[in-house]
Amino acid sequence: FQAEDGIRDQPRSRGLGDVYKRQFILFLALMTWRAIIHMFFWETGLHDIANVIVLEGKPDPMIPIYLFFSLWGLQQILTCLISLIVLLKYQGLIPLMILIFALEWWVRTFYILMGMPSIIAGYTDGVTPGAVGAPFAGILLLIMLALSLRSKNA
Repeated sequence: FQAEDGIRDQPRSRGLGDVYKRQFILFLALMTWRAIIHMFFWETGLHDIANVIVLEGKPDPMIPIYLFFSLWGLQQILTCLISLIVLLKYQGLIPLMILIFALEWWVRTFYILMGMPSIIAGYTDGVTPGAVGAPFAGILLLIMLALSLRSKNA
């Protein structure tokens, strides 16, 4: 806004209004990295990160497991791409994208709380990062969702 005397008003700070966008950008970067690992580096992601043991047999039972792991990565990349488009062009839909991610992470948390393992014990030699991080990601996403809805109403 330009006043009659030529002096512009200082733009008002929105406080926490845009914090959720920066948090969402960082979260989206982490989810994109995770998706790339799942899709393109499936062997490292499956064995070194998720701690899934290598199964042996004829025919090789790991081939379809790697395929499904890679397809899961593709789905994650597409979700991240849609989120990036929303972030750049359709910012009014950011709360919806946060809600979609939150549902994924809260369903994981619910499974864990109900005693459903993310991977059956005989097929792993450790805990998966998704099982450990699900409650934290879920809480972070709920905070981002609340901030995004609050800034829409402000």
